[in-house]
Parts: sequence; structure tokens; C-alpha cells
Amino acid sequence: MNVPDALAADEIPQRLAASYATSFGEVGRAWIAQLPSLAADMLERWQLRRDGAAWSGQASLVLPVLRHDGTGAVLKLQLPREETAAALIGLRTWNGEGMVRLLDHDPASSSMLLERLDGARTLTSVDDDDVAMGILAGLHARLVAVPAPQGLRGLGDVAAEMLEQAPQAVTRLTDPADRHLLRGWASAVAELADDPGDRLLHWDLHYDNILAAQREPWLAIDPEPLVGDPGFDLWPALDSRWDDVVVGKGDPLRVVRRRFDLLTEVLGLDRARAAGWTLGRLLQNALWDIEDGEVRLAPSAVAVAEALRDR
Repeated sequence: MNVPDALAADEIPQRLAASYATSFGEVGRAWIAQLPSLAADMLERWQLRRDGAAWSGQASLVLPVLRHDGTGAVLKLQLPREETAAALIGLRTWNGEGMVRLLDHDPASSSMLLERLDGARTLTSVDDDDVAMGILAGLHARLVAVPAPQGLRGLGDVAAEMLEQAPQAVTRLTDPADRHLLRGWASAVAELADDPGDRLLHWDLHYDNILAAQREPWLAIDPEPLVGDPGFDLWPALDSRWDDVVVGKGDPLRVVRRRFDLLTEVLGLDRARAAGWTLGRLLQNALWDIEDGEVRLAPSAVAVAEALRDR
């Protein structure tokens, strides 16, 4: 396909533009408007040629490109913010170990040049859930084996914020059973908060954030690095393909328990502690949902909590 190097305004996905307008207001709209200029600057600076159509993630525009030596890569353009700075620290620290490799970056704009993976084939394409979860667990173990660097947010601060917000959030839930659950999740965090851990966490490792690759069969992408206990990092995997696999198999509790047992075995985690931090992750998600106006806990969160009750 003959793809022009210039990025046209009408190539920017509408969902990305809408997301930026909703999340960042005028700043987001201004950033979207200058995307063609930013893309042109980065293509010229790094001597890149476009090699495919633009596409977007949740918070970035991605351009497949060819480097000056003909090797494939991707140019990732995103608004500078705390999350993108943290991702850069994580990518540098992992240095391609189980993770997409960072080839270059521009600190001023948060633009990144990354190793090209197979964006069309995520771990969701593996039909056997035990095989897929085993692949994820193996990558996960490699990622959390890396000591966390300086400059990243820690789980201790996250836990303190959650415990401060929980009492008010409880009052906004309409169902007494939900209120009881949320208090229980906060109690689990309170018991663990004094020892939040010191490992480098991905924070969003699920099936769609693992892509097929050439350097290795599978590599992780899109980290949101956090320093903490690996148990806090399990929920995205437990929640992967929830509707078609977890619920679709007709026994959600069994599927969650099987996944949890596999993950904790491969990662070498204490199951009681990992279960407690997973409840902490459910608490974090619930606090975000309540802030957005929800008055009931998500059914999937309630199911995960029930599955881990005896773990």
C-alpha cells in the first residue's frame, strides 16, 4: 500500500479525538489539532517513512513506520502527562525483557519509537485459556522480577488514598451487600498497607496487552508502571475475556480460581496475600466507578471477590 508520509487530519480516529476532548478538554482538543505537525516532526527527526495506516490505542496515535535501515517500528504519539513519563521509565528499565523494546524517545513531546510487534494478533487469539494464561503468567513473572527504579509512584501511596476515600464511597452505594463488600475490601488493604512491596508492576497486563512478536513469541505492551506487590497486578489477567471465557464457560468462580492458582504458582506468590491485594484492586476499580456515578458494584468484581473468598 502506498501510504503518504504526511499525517492528514482526517486520519486521526474520531474515538481518539473524542476521548481527548472528554478527558482533557481544551488541552486535549489542542493536542489533537497539532498531531499532524507533531507526526511530521518526529518522522523527520528519526528518519522514518510511514508503512501503514494510522491507528489508535486508548490514549495514543500509532503509526507503523520504517527506519532508515528498512527495519519496521511504530511511532507512538501521546500527550505528555504523569502516566506517559512513568511508562518511559518502565520501558527503559525492562529494556525489552518480556516487554516491547523502546528504540528512541522525545522527552518534550512524550513521543516514542517502539519495536514493531504484530498488532493484529493479541493473546486473545489463543483459544485455550489455560495456555493463554500460562503465557501471560510467564511474562508476568519476568516483568515483576525486575527491581523497581526510582521515580515511580508506589502502592503504599495508592493504598493510603484508597483507604481515605473508601468511607465516603461506601455511603454512595445503594445496596447493603455492596456496602459490606466494599468495607471488606478496604479492610483487606488496611491489613497489607504497611508492606506494599517493591517490584516493578505493569498494572494493566491482560490478554489484549500481549502481542505476537518476532524477537519472542509474545511480548507485553502499554505498561502503566507502579512499584508494589505483584498481587496487586493480578486483576487484569483474572478479568481477561470476561464475557466469552469466564462467564461463557458457565462457571465463573471456577475459571477465576483456576486462573488465580496458575498465576500465583508461576509467580511464586503467597495466595492469601495475593488475594488480599486483588481485593485492593477491586476496591480501586470500585472507587473509580463510584466517582463516575455508579451506585452498584460491578458484577464481575463481586464474582472475583467470591471466587477468592477461600484463597
